[in-house]
Amino acid sequence: MTPPHQTTSTGILAEFLLPTSDLNEDLPFFMKRLGFRLDTIFPADDPAVAVLSGHGVRVRLVRGAAEAPGTLRLMCDNPDLFAGGEREMVAPNGTRIEICAANPPLIAPETEHAFVVRRLKDREPWVIGRAGMHYRDLIPGRLGGSIIASHIRIPDGGPVPDMVHYHTVGFQLIYCYRGWVRVVYEDQGEAITLTAGDCVTQPPEIRHRVLEASDGVEVIEIGVPAEHITTIDHDLELPTNTLNPDRAFGGQTFCHHKVAEAVWKPWRIEGFQVRDTGITASTGGVANVQVAAFSGGRQPAITSHDTDILFTFVLDGTMTLEGQGREPSDLTAGDAFVIPPDMSTRFSNCSEGLELLEVSLPGTFATRTHDTL
Repeated sequence: MTPPHQTTSTGILAEFLLPTSDLNEDLPFFMKRLGFRLDTIFPADDPAVAVLSGHGVRVRLVRGAAEAPGTLRLMCDNPDLFAGGEREMVAPNGTRIEICAANPPLIAPETEHAFVVRRLKDREPWVIGRAGMHYRDLIPGRLGGSIIASHIRIPDGGPVPDMVHYHTVGFQLIYCYRGWVRVVYEDQGEAITLTAGDCVTQPPEIRHRVLEASDGVEVIEIGVPAEHITTIDHDLELPTNTLNPDRAFGGQTFCHHKVAEAVWKPWRIEGFQVRDTGITASTGGVANVQVAAFSGGRQPAITSHDTDILFTFVLDGTMTLEGQGREPSDLTAGDAFVIPPDMSTRFSNCSEGLELLEVSLPGTFATRTHDTL
């Protein structure tokens, strides 16, 4: 805690200005109820200004100040042990006090199952997001907040203005679709270069940073749940001195799949070959990520599945997606779709060179074949 009037290493000391009409009412509340300490108070004969500090914050109470009372959030390791367990209070000066958990548990919303088709030719807007990257939403509605899938591009290559950060997330995938990108991860050695077809998982709260990208690089990013917190780590420098590829982050390990080392085998849908990324094992069954390529010949059968979320992105080629009770959708590279559990579908008119990125949560599920849609 910084003593009164002593600046930080930057030579600057910050404080919040709040109004008060009676310091005799506000001081006991902030000091006894909230645990702040009094640093300065003046004038002595009729105090009108008091500065308090605590919990990483400095507050200046000024009698008659024009500022609004505002809201002060105090984040605690155990909120039940602070201020008698109250979660919301109002100070005499009108400032709202919110008591909340410093590290709330990650809550995954229940999936709102839906059949979703997102086509690149529909020209949905690209949105400028974090670090200047362009984002295209691949799952409108995000299945009730259970998942976000983004098509991300960086038009101009070179260094990326990113910082060391981490995500409080249940599952996250980065698949390099076009071009290349250099990234560095906590305890995973020197920076790695993802080229088209490579992918990595970003286990919960692993520190990482995007360093550099090629012109026009494009990646597919999957995050579960859809809304998750990104936190900047101002203290850690990457790469770290430790190399520990088996380190677990939230029960998951870092997985780097290289297309150049892929092994192909028959897929769950006849007529396709697939390369497994190893992500089911690295996530402990949380998710599965596979790339399937149409091998030609007979068109695939009608199938359904029983997993919670099944997302597919068309990497290359063309196909028609037929769904039970739905109009057929002609799809091409850049399109995406979600098939809900127990819905019968068929991939028809598959072109030579058709390649699909499939992400399922959980990672293990059954596929059934049917005679009709």
